[in-house]
Amino acid sequence: MKPLYVMLAMVVWTAIAGAIAIMARRGMGKGAAEFFIGGRRLKGFVSGMTYAATTYSAFMLVGLVGLTYKSGIGALGFEMTYLIFTVLFLLVFGPRFWLAGQRFQHITPPELLGNRYENRWVAVLAAVLSFVMLIPYASVQLMGAGLLVSGLSRGEISFMTGVLVMAGLSGFSAMWAGMRSVSWTDAFQAMTMLVTSLAALFYMFYAFYGSPGAFFVTIQAENPDLLRFTWEPAYFIGLTLPWAFFALTNPQVSQRLFVPDRVISLKRMILYFSAFGFIYTIISTLFGLQAANLFPGLENPDRAMPHLLTQAPPLLGLIIFVGIFAAASSTLGSIILTLGSLFSRDVVKHLKPDLSEQGETWVGQGAMLILLAICIYFAWLRPGMIAVLSSMASGGLLVMAPTIIGAFFWHRASAAGALCSMLVGGIATAGLYLTQYYPLGWWPPVWGLGLTTLLFFGVSLMTQPPQKAAQFISDLEEDLRKEGFFFSTSD
Repeated sequence: MKPLYVMLAMVVWTAIAGAIAIMARRGMGKGAAEFFIGGRRLKGFVSGMTYAATTYSAFMLVGLVGLTYKSGIGALGFEMTYLIFTVLFLLVFGPRFWLAGQRFQHITPPELLGNRYENRWVAVLAAVLSFVMLIPYASVQLMGAGLLVSGLSRGEISFMTGVLVMAGLSGFSAMWAGMRSVSWTDAFQAMTMLVTSLAALFYMFYAFYGSPGAFFVTIQAENPDLLRFTWEPAYFIGLTLPWAFFALTNPQVSQRLFVPDRVISLKRMILYFSAFGFIYTIISTLFGLQAANLFPGLENPDRAMPHLLTQAPPLLGLIIFVGIFAAASSTLGSIILTLGSLFSRDVVKHLKPDLSEQGETWVGQGAMLILLAICIYFAWLRPGMIAVLSSMASGGLLVMAPTIIGAFFWHRASAAGALCSMLVGGIATAGLYLTQYYPLGWWPPVWGLGLTTLLFFGVSLMTQPPQKAAQFISDLEEDLRKEGFFFSTSD
């Protein structure tokens, strides 16, 4: 495809997304809650689409396509496991996060943990873990854009050009009006992702196979191995386990549980996300199977989607390119915004309690710029496959799962248990990843979660729980019953 077309597509898309971000600023109030979580005033559709666009990123149409290209239908099992667990966790924990945010005016997930465990260092440690682990995941979005741009232009546009354009767009959206601009652009980008990918998928069906049915017949006849589940248990569990807990442990998505304006908006958010996730997962997997059949033998699986797009008419190729670009930029903007809020609210605010709300916003914006620069540098290094890098990031965040679950369901859970489990578990998991040491063949998240869980329960049982822990849980359960939510233990 001509480089000029690719550059024009990026410029036009950036202009549209920028205009949406500028419009979102109108009517924006003052204060940290207004900037970081949209003043808790988002409706169901926008809430659902910002959750979907934040969750489904360049990983899907670049990373998951590449994973399917490399390993076949096992990638579908991996991603569907994630979706099932995410919907389940949203049903169980979504109402609890939302109600806790309403009751205590929380802005960040670590702030909720600090309040529940009555210990500010729990919030600080959770925030620090998020910084360390989410920078690689944010960088994956930039890598996806760079690979797509260079692949679609056949190398005539550099990898770093795509990286820098996306960084500029995401940074502007996040800093201009905070959650309002990010969520509005997310909603537009989510629909763009879905419509463009469906259009490209059906074009490929009819252009290369004659019909969707003929495609499945061809795959079964020519590439039957792609339709067999060939993943080893250790590989499947190691890659899937961190993603299964993604909805709980990744603050850029759990923070979105604070933003719906009403109970009905939260319920609609879960419904819209579930439908979007199912459709988008099927689309991404089918793209991977198509690429494996049409272009066998690619050295880098993450280039499967760019190769596939070169076979589409220029206009359609540009449209789907914009969809992938939208997916990556929305996720990156959301991560940068969340990390900025964590730095100002859960680190600086604890060190300087008299910091004003305006000061919190400024500190968060400054942190966003620094984090964006770090992500650009990390993307420039281009380490590893996108799917594996994404899983590694979530694997590190997995050590927070016992602390989060215990906060809502176990009144004996103590601050000492939370701190010890997250600190030791985080160091152990990172050490295993960095040394590439997989004891008995099992991946670091398996060992990390096991160690973290043992430490969390063991230390909590040997130490004193917070004085108001039981009251915190009982109050939320009572609120759940009053609001008519499912999965209330008081039912």
